[in-house]
Amino acid sequence: MRPVLPSDVEAAARALRPLPEAVRAAWLRRILAQTQAADAYRKRFGRAHALWGDGSLSGRLGPSAGAPDLRDPLWCRCMAQVLDILADWRCEQAARSGVCPL
Repeated sequence: MRPVLPSDVEAAARALRPLPEAVRAAWLRRILAQTQAADAYRKRFGRAHALWGDGSLSGRLGPSAGAPDLRDPLWCRCMAQVLDILADWRCEQAARSGVCPL
């Protein structure tokens, strides 16, 4: 998967926000897997995947239109959840190669 930028985290949090809390983690893990597959596709065929984009989260979700105010507790929780799931997912990926930095 391509490097995750702050705009990618915002796009993911924005997509999580309207979802029921019970499905957010599974949904985001599916999006991360699709994004990784899209990056492999891009590397192999030299073009973006038709459904899953270019291997970036923003490519999969669409660019973020700007973040809500950080005074919004739901927005803060979604941002934190994206970062938490991303850290866990990265460790899982690293563990497959034998090393997790955490």
